[in-house]
Parts: sequence; structure tokens; C-alpha cells
Amino acid sequence: MLLEVMNVRKTYGKVVAVDDVSFNIGRGEIFGLLGENGAGKTTTIKMLSTLARPDSGRILLNGKDIQKYRRETRRRIAVVSQDMNLGYELSVFEVLYIYALLRGIRNSRKLIDDTIEKLGMTEKRNAKVGTLSGGQKRRVMAARAMISGAELIFMDEPTIGLDPAVRREMWEMIRQMQSDGRSILLTTHYTDEAEYLCGRVAIMERGRIVSMDTPQSLIDCAGAFAVDINSRTLLFRDSGEADEYIAKESLTGHRVRQTKLDDVLVSSIGRAV
Repeated sequence: MLLEVMNVRKTYGKVVAVDDVSFNIGRGEIFGLLGENGAGKTTTIKMLSTLARPDSGRILLNGKDIQKYRRETRRRIAVVSQDMNLGYELSVFEVLYIYALLRGIRNSRKLIDDTIEKLGMTEKRNAKVGTLSGGQKRRVMAARAMISGAELIFMDEPTIGLDPAVRREMWEMIRQMQSDGRSILLTTHYTDEAEYLCGRVAIMERGRIVSMDTPQSLIDCAGAFAVDINSRTLLFRDSGEADEYIAKESLTGHRVRQTKLDDVLVSSIGRAV
């Protein structure tokens, strides 16, 4: 197991941001943390990346406590934050070259150029970051993670604010990182993103994990069929159970469909409140 998170808790004053959270991430796995804003996803990332210290619990990377081995941990991880933390006055190449120097990566020019080409940014190699579109800036942030040599990459809402086409491009970049042998912890509130990318997901609400499994298993457990009635959605194990309920209640103006992970998220949060 690459990352082990055991009973981690973090408070800020009287506010409990993360409450007794446990999960693990295997090598080459994309693991998703789902939840609404304020659920505790970003605080979890901060603790896992050593930017915040847990009040209690343990976090192990390759079997080593990340608080005791902070310097080694930071060499083995990379963070793609939701904030555009790039030097806008620098060129794309310069941003990546300076990052490589800070990571202690020698002879990085070929690696950088290969990564820029892989991400379809060759024409923007010498362009100032400040002139790039939002999607292109996200690619540069992804490129930093790709050249880092990190085993584990934390991606905190990497597609927030992007249009659907650019989001799809980011998804393929994340898949590329996985195919390169990286493990990824992805936080998102886009359930279609989690369904497409993640082998397993954990749903967070008010600092706690309320459900965790593969996306399909979570859907199957919640109910494979959904019935939309006005502003409500009811979940059922199979179509027969849904039809029986519709007939019993003499429903009209309803819609029967297959359950999506978004329905599971809403249902899980409802149970947690």
C-alpha cells in the first residue's frame, strides 16, 4: 500500500474540519474524494501533503510517518491545487524549468520539452503564462506534477471552472499520469469526473467519510434505478421494485432511469445530515 490514512482528525478552534477519516491508496490507483464545498476535502489534502498537522491519527507513505519524514515525503509527492499558483510573467518553459530546479531535477530541458509536447503545448512553450487560457494554465500545473517524479499526486479540484471540452482534456492528462505509474488522490464535486477516472471513491460530508467503494458498487448498493418525482429522487434496487412503488402510489409525471453517482452523493449527504 502506498498511502495509509488512519483515524485522522483536524480542528480549527471549535470547527471540526476532518473527523476520524481513514482510507488507503494503492500504487497506480486513482482514488477520489467527493463532497460539497466545506466537506473537508481540501483540509485532508493539506494534511496528507504535510501543509497541516493532524490533531490526531497517523498518515503513512511507503510505511513511514509523513510527519517524521517530512522532507522525504515532499520529494515523493506533488500537488496540483485548485488555485492558479503560477508565475504569470514567466514563460511556460521557465515555469517548468524553475520548478525542476527546486525539485533537484538535473538536465531537465528534454524532460520539460517532451512533457510540453505530450500535453499539446509546444506552440505555447515560450508564451507568458499570463496570456494563456484557463485550460492551458491547468495544463501547465499538470505538467509540473508530471515532471516532478512524484509517486503520489494530489489533485485538488483540478477542473473547477473549466468548460466541458477542456475538462475532458484534463481527464486524459490524469489518465496519462496513471499510465506513467503514478498514484493520484483526486478531490472533486463533479461525480461524472469521479465515475470516469476513479477506481474507488470516498464521499465526505462534514469532515467524515460517509461512504467508500468503487463508483459502481456505491451505485448498486444505493439502488440501481432512480425515480424522479418533481424535485425528489427515490432509489430502488431494481426496475421491478421501482414499478411496484409507482403503481402503489399511482404516480404520474415521473421518470425512471438508471442511478448515477450524483444520486448516491446526494443520498449519502442526506443520510449524514
